[in-house]
Amino acid sequence: MEKLSNKILVLGIDGMDPRLTKKYLRLGKMPNIAALIKRGATREDLVMLGAQPTITPPMWTTLSTGAYPMTHGITDFWLPTEDILTHFKYSMNSHHCKAEPLWNIFAESGKKTLVWHWPGNSWPPTSENENLMVVDGLQPTSINTVISRVDWETVVWAQQNLDLNEVNTFEVQRGESGAGCVIDELEIENDASQSSTAAQEGMDMFNDSFSSTCDTLLMNHNEGEGVIAFTKHQYGNQTAYTYAKIKPANDWAQAPKNALEFSLTVNNGLERRPCLLVPDEHGEYGAVWVYQSKNEQQPLVILAKPNHLYNDILETVMIDGMPTLCSRQYLLYDVAKDGSSVKIYLSAAMNTTKPDLFHPHTLYNEIRENVGEVPYAPIMVGSSVEAFQNAIFPSWDHYIDWQAKCLHYMIEQKDVEIIFSHLHNVDYCGHSIWYDCVKRIGVNSNPEEMQSLMQYVYEQTDTYIGKFLHLLEEGWTIFLVSDHGLLTSYEEDAPSIGDAFGTNIGVMKELGYTVLKKDANGNDLKEIDWSRTKAVAARGIYIYINLMGRNSTGIVPPEEKYELERQIIDDLYNYRDAATGKRVINLAMRNKEAVLLGIGGEDCGDIIYFCEEGFNRNHGDAISTTLGYLETSVSPIFIAAGNGIKENFTTKRIIREVDVAPTVATVGGVRMPNECEGAPVYQIIDYDA
Repeated sequence: MEKLSNKILVLGIDGMDPRLTKKYLRLGKMPNIAALIKRGATREDLVMLGAQPTITPPMWTTLSTGAYPMTHGITDFWLPTEDILTHFKYSMNSHHCKAEPLWNIFAESGKKTLVWHWPGNSWPPTSENENLMVVDGLQPTSINTVISRVDWETVVWAQQNLDLNEVNTFEVQRGESGAGCVIDELEIENDASQSSTAAQEGMDMFNDSFSSTCDTLLMNHNEGEGVIAFTKHQYGNQTAYTYAKIKPANDWAQAPKNALEFSLTVNNGLERRPCLLVPDEHGEYGAVWVYQSKNEQQPLVILAKPNHLYNDILETVMIDGMPTLCSRQYLLYDVAKDGSSVKIYLSAAMNTTKPDLFHPHTLYNEIRENVGEVPYAPIMVGSSVEAFQNAIFPSWDHYIDWQAKCLHYMIEQKDVEIIFSHLHNVDYCGHSIWYDCVKRIGVNSNPEEMQSLMQYVYEQTDTYIGKFLHLLEEGWTIFLVSDHGLLTSYEEDAPSIGDAFGTNIGVMKELGYTVLKKDANGNDLKEIDWSRTKAVAARGIYIYINLMGRNSTGIVPPEEKYELERQIIDDLYNYRDAATGKRVINLAMRNKEAVLLGIGGEDCGDIIYFCEEGFNRNHGDAISTTLGYLETSVSPIFIAAGNGIKENFTTKRIIREVDVAPTVATVGGVRMPNECEGAPVYQIIDYDA
């Protein structure tokens, strides 16, 4: 095949919204995106038509294979098990993918190829070719989080006048495993039938320590992804603090005159890091010396610059009784000159001895030695303006800079020519920010401040993209894509249906299809009565019939299935929100009809449905054309520039997610993936270049 470009960089930005990008372009906030558009080709609205469901794992898999979810088999964040309707298995495992990824083709064609944290179907590697290098992909948040995170991040608020009995403790709701995009407990199946050595790398380690399935009943809209809303209704926008008492320094091997002391609690409360609050020559307190122990002569780190993130701080943490070298970030962002109060952000500690999600494993230490320790991107430090400005944003700024340096290192030192990369900052921050960008009853927030936070995230992303624009002058082709947009809903809270992280009880219980067991007093238990349950809403957009002969709990005869589906669909369309009287279901159809949207078959439910605009959470329960408040949408973005791409060109063609892989293949001069169902976007390709 004719090759139009020898070097291709796919910049994947999770959750990046073309409609919102257009807004910030109008405001002049994204100059690097503007330059990329001028150098390349896109639609006027920047929109790519997303596949369904509009959630991370299936969409990234579609982007890399050119196949719809019903073909590649990754149909949501979780996948169904064979029998129990409420029992799911984790989907981000290449063993579940039934379609060939494009990166294997590039590697096998002789191109040095890097897959960097592509969530969905990249890990474990599925090709033995020595040209293929893969980093993580097991989860979307940040690299190595699942296997290396030792504890949780926090902000320590140390005070002299502290009565712990009066402290109103606030802890970010972490929910059950898999709530939102936080993957806390995870086991990846070790398929003994896999012949590929690469496919086995790093897999055995999960079996003894992680839970492989999700079996969560969501009783109302405040659970699952709605835990964010619940937390904010209960606590408002807050920072997750731990507290410490400041007192005179005592029993130190070495402490300056008039120094004060307090401790940072780490390793899930099992260890402490003693700290000295040190005055300057004028007696004003402004520096914190953090130690491994009071007996140490030298501190781990001296925090002296307010709002400066101190990275790659190495310390020893006891893990399973063994001293283990870990890295952590520290940030001093508030200290009283009289020593009465100090606030310090601690990232989670990252175990530095975990190369398991780098293929080959030697790449892990090579990155550490030449670029820096794998940093932690914050997940659970709160949703306040303070938390974002003083902890989350500096941490993501550092993570993004580190990732850009890693990709450049791979280009310059490893001669990588093809890169598929993923970044999660927009999606993560959006889940925490968008909910408060509109005024809500019972939530104490400032919508304008929260909107400004989201603008910063897009400016941050623009800076990241700008780090690669020089590659256009060096013969590279750049594709900027996302899996979906991320919307803010209207003032109404989402109904208790459409959540991807469990089995939704609320609406289906109201309609009489899901029945709960009762206690002795007639109160609902958090347990399904399968003897009376005809159907359940599970895994976001799917409803399953409790079918005899298929499910061990089944009560619905197969001959009644079709009519029951019709009845459920009728009831879904007729269901109204109690507060507003508005319809909450946008679209509902049988499995056989959903093939029109690229979903259906054995990996999907008997009924597929989507929530109406205004009743969505963030993205996963919406059709890809859904629009939200404040110029947000669920659509993904598409921009291409460089060798083989027309310059300053706008197309009217509808660009689908299944078209990305064949377009990249065409520009790179390799064959299409075997299961590819899309077509190259011929209109933007410059065959005369």
